[in-house]
Amino acid sequence: MDISIVVPLYNEEESLPELMEWIAQVMTQNHFTYEVIMVDDGSNDNSWAVIESLRLKFPSLRGIKFLRNYGKSAALQVGFTAAQGDVVFTMDADLQDSPDEIPELYRMVKEQGYDLVSGWKKKRFDPLLTKRIPSKLYNATVRMVSGIKLHDMNCGLKAYRRNVVKSIEVYGEMHRYIPVIAHQAGFKRIGEKVVQHRERKYGTTKFGWTRFINGFLDLLSVMFVSRFGKKPMHFFGTLGTLMFITGGAIAVWLVGSKLWAQFHQLKYRPVTDQPLFYIALVVAIIGVQLFTAGFIGELVSRSSADRNHYLIEKELG
Repeated sequence: MDISIVVPLYNEEESLPELMEWIAQVMTQNHFTYEVIMVDDGSNDNSWAVIESLRLKFPSLRGIKFLRNYGKSAALQVGFTAAQGDVVFTMDADLQDSPDEIPELYRMVKEQGYDLVSGWKKKRFDPLLTKRIPSKLYNATVRMVSGIKLHDMNCGLKAYRRNVVKSIEVYGEMHRYIPVIAHQAGFKRIGEKVVQHRERKYGTTKFGWTRFINGFLDLLSVMFVSRFGKKPMHFFGTLGTLMFITGGAIAVWLVGSKLWAQFHQLKYRPVTDQPLFYIALVVAIIGVQLFTAGFIGELVSRSSADRNHYLIEKELG
């Protein structure tokens, strides 16, 4: 199979028929063998009923319905697991991503050897203050922290070589950082293509202001887990050791200076009367706690956490 298209959705009943017709038209014109995997993230409208009716017309459509709303990352992860195509695409269901971009993105992966190609919505129709400006700040921050030179990290339209989506894990709200996760997994050929961005035709956006705070916290999580997820002792142990040595060195210096003053019969302050002694004590104790946290982290990292278990109510195809 040439292509798998994963479409995560939540309350998008109005746009689904038009999206599926458009995808099918592009696939037929380019003679691709394909599947479309629509993952209903616990919609409370008629999205699933629409998917069931579309399945009767389009045998290439597969559907997965969550029992409740888990979020976009969960929908993408389940879609990635189910995908069978050589090149896997992700696309939002709101018709702001154009299926006409698929053939060129496919060619970039298959012929130019990219592992991942991300769309770049160079000209956007989103509101300036609530979407475009925050997006520019977000992308600049991610570029600076990760070193990956993409202009639109969170664009919903992306193309992946199949082994990329089978090798990475997306959970929580990490869908914003899939290029970062893929790069840290060892897939270095990451490119981008300017894509058409369309105005939202139906419904409203599902993301509020909290995404900015969550996005920053998720970026810290991605960078930390990628560097120390398999070796937490390298972080906590190193920091704890440095703090313990610092606190111990200060305490030894205080005791040593007292003994030196006594030996030379000079005036001195008792060690326990000096605030610096208690600061050293606190630093040493925190160092021991961090070191212990490193050991606990090592034990946890050797256990397999069931982070991607989701209750699926129904499946089609």
